Amino acid sequence: MSRALTGGASAALSAILLLTVACTSAPPKSPEQERADAATTARIYAALEANPIYYFRDVEVSVDDGVALLGGYVWTTDALYHAQEITRGIPGVTRVHSSMELERQGNRGGGDTAGN
Repeated sequence: MSRALTGGASAALSAILLLTVACTSAPPKSPEQERADAATTARIYAALEANPIYYFRDVEVSVDDGVALLGGYVWTTDALYHAQEITRGIPGVTRVHSSMELERQGNRGGGDTAGN
């Protein structure tokens, strides 16, 4: 009898694991969603480049199902927050995640102004 329970428990565990993996896999995007994300990405880039105050040319943008991911570099915390604010105001953006970094003294890897 304990063997039947063990086999049944094993089958139940396998079914749970299979469902968990199936739920965590994102379905492929439809062509319409691909186009919508690409258009939203283009609008974000255009808005960042049109900003007369901050330099956003080192900011990288990607959009996945309306969620904008900002990466790359900016020079001030004000620029970092302003890039997020600009992005939030773009039609089609539902959330903003930022992995932008501050670039100190023009050096991404640290060091001083002499390049040491």
